[in-house]
Amino acid sequence: AERVFWIPEEARWESLQAQAKLPEIGVLLDAAMDAIEKENPTLKGVLPKAYAREDIDKRLLGELVDLIGTIGFTETDDHGADDVLGRVYEYFLGKFAAAEGRNAGEFYTPRSIVRLLVEMLEPYEGRVYDPCCGSGGMFVQSSEFVAAQGGSREDLSIYGQEFVATTWRLAKMNLAIRGIEANLGERSDDSFHRDHFPDLRADFILANPPFNKDDWFSEALADDVRWAYGTPPPGNANFAWVQHFVHHLAPNGIAGFVLANGSLSSKQSGEGAIRQKLVEAELVDCIVALPEKLFFNTGIPVCLWFLAKNRHGNGHRERTGEILFIDARQLGRMETRTLRVLDDEHAERIAGTYHRWRS
Repeated sequence: AERVFWIPEEARWESLQAQAKLPEIGVLLDAAMDAIEKENPTLKGVLPKAYAREDIDKRLLGELVDLIGTIGFTETDDHGADDVLGRVYEYFLGKFAAAEGRNAGEFYTPRSIVRLLVEMLEPYEGRVYDPCCGSGGMFVQSSEFVAAQGGSREDLSIYGQEFVATTWRLAKMNLAIRGIEANLGERSDDSFHRDHFPDLRADFILANPPFNKDDWFSEALADDVRWAYGTPPPGNANFAWVQHFVHHLAPNGIAGFVLANGSLSSKQSGEGAIRQKLVEAELVDCIVALPEKLFFNTGIPVCLWFLAKNRHGNGHRERTGEILFIDARQLGRMETRTLRVLDDEHAERIAGTYHRWRS
């Protein structure tokens, strides 16, 4: 019964739905949120409690409760109830991301990209870190990967940080309903200015940092210990993120993350010099060129970077002096007119190529 997501009786759906027509349904929903927080300490102060507000039409709210009650979340043979809830949550995150468009990247990385990163890194056990964790998709997929391999989710220690407060709350809820324990810090915060885990050295880093962020810098960061390969330009955070990842890697750690393609060739403001030093330090293990239209919020093609702290050992063959480049720009299929997805077979082809090269 430990770490189970527990719903007290007064907060259960049948109880709320039975009272959906009452004018005080908003008060009852807020009370249900309070009760859930009391039973699940990781959610303290996280759930929305705004349903009793006067500007919310209580008739519509009651009808919405009834409507959701007709969906019929049933357990299937191969999935437990928590997995159904988790998949429903992820479905809505995806729908919100599609509707949000430009802002979607702040909280949602398409599942096929997350899955590819996880397949490449194979986080069986150890410390997993994402300093721009959005709604927690990297952690969910990592836990699912371990479970699929017959391992225990207890073998992963999860650390995350997220800048946007509402997104941080989405992540807390996303992990809680799946019974995944994670340290997401005391609150939402900026990983550059207030790193919540300065001493963390992670075995695996999976991340999708915001592309080409231009407002990340302040003088407080000028001589930061993280810029071991050169101070990143104030007008672009790409190589600030890369060096943040390197700084937080354990001696045998490996990082996989998404970056805009400009990160591969840009020479402006010293970026080329930083990239050269990373290559010369034998940190860059693999680059994957991905097709365009994989994201809700941008059509630009992106790439995956893989950095490894120890490329001459660690259970793999010596790879010093080599970097694997994988051209996956022709893979994937158009799911809608504007969105491409990488199917399982594509992910397996890319990850399989990487694993064969490493061994």
